[in-house]
Amino acid sequence: MAKYFDVHPQTPQARTIGTVVDSLRTGALIAYPTDSCFALGCRLDNRDGLERIRTIRRLDERHHFTLMCEDFAQLGQFVQLDNNVFRAVKAATPGSYTFILPATKEVPRRLLHPKKKTVGVRIPDHPVTRALLAGLGEPLVSSTLLLPGDDEPMTQGWEIKERLDHVLDAVVDSGDCGTEPTTVVDFSSGEAEIVRYGAGDPSRFE
Repeated sequence: MAKYFDVHPQTPQARTIGTVVDSLRTGALIAYPTDSCFALGCRLDNRDGLERIRTIRRLDERHHFTLMCEDFAQLGQFVQLDNNVFRAVKAATPGSYTFILPATKEVPRRLLHPKKKTVGVRIPDHPVTRALLAGLGEPLVSSTLLLPGDDEPMTQGWEIKERLDHVLDAVVDSGDCGTEPTTVVDFSSGEAEIVRYGAGDPSRFE
């Protein structure tokens, strides 16, 4: 049964965030709000959590997982950026963008696209997400909470708890969340290629 945490959307309670972070450190898989929509998340070294995300969303091995990073310095530990890409990504963060980039050796192989050796990264602009990342001190492996057969991600924490109570360890709720996933920009070739139009303004990458 998933624990339910109700947190303030702008000033999340430090004690509650600390409890969620502690659960992540001991292997929890959580649902949490972001600046685009709800996401599933677990620690980098949580193999079981990763497989649970794959099962919940019915993902194949070609799916790009996203490393949700606290800041640009952290993001830079996990992906390779040349000067032009560095400037483009930095100018668009924090925000509702996911960037697909060549991974560094810091990224576990199981998270990489099997052929391209790439991974998704993003820096969210949401107080609750940022508080979780600051407390954890490392990225969250994440995927949009879009269930098989659904047209849109769920927007209500109570609904997520109701539907996924048996497969999640915690639901973090800060009120209504959006239904539009991030704009995804593939920079793996060195040039911007928009592979999904979403919440972030795509015009800067067109």
